[in-house]
Amino acid sequence: MAGAAAPLLFLLLLLRAASAEPQLRFRPPAEAPVRLFTEPELARYDGQQEGQPIYLAVKGVVFDVTSGKEFYGKGAPYNALVGKDSTRGVAKMSLDPADLTHDTTGLTEEELKSLDDIFNNVYKAKYPIVGYTSRRILNEDGSPNLDFKPEDQPHFSIKDEF
Repeated sequence: MAGAAAPLLFLLLLLRAASAEPQLRFRPPAEAPVRLFTEPELARYDGQQEGQPIYLAVKGVVFDVTSGKEFYGKGAPYNALVGKDSTRGVAKMSLDPADLTHDTTGLTEEELKSLDDIFNNVYKAKYPIVGYTSRRILNEDGSPNLDFKPEDQPHFSIKDEF
């Protein structure tokens, strides 16, 4: 009788294995992929076209500031900051075109502290991160920056617009 049970047990195991969910060999990444913005791509999100998202980069992090359209939209007071990395302008609280750049060279300790405060307490707190500028992700020679780490923004999920 034990001899007859073995083929039956084998058949049951085979049927169970066939009906089980297939195991995925590819596992999707735990985090959403990081979107890289070149300067020309970021410039398309400058608030000039109705219905288009409005993006602003600070410290190489691209934020969707569309919900603050009254501040960043066409003709709004801070529209000069959008569509580019305006790190220096944010640090200096300046809308001077010469300050609307990623370059932080020559900023004072006070301006750098102000930049960090505004970056963390305004932009990261209010607006979702949608990507990063190429300067933040890539080295000058175009190779990947191995020290790059996405910003932590636990109360937001990276916006996937595509």
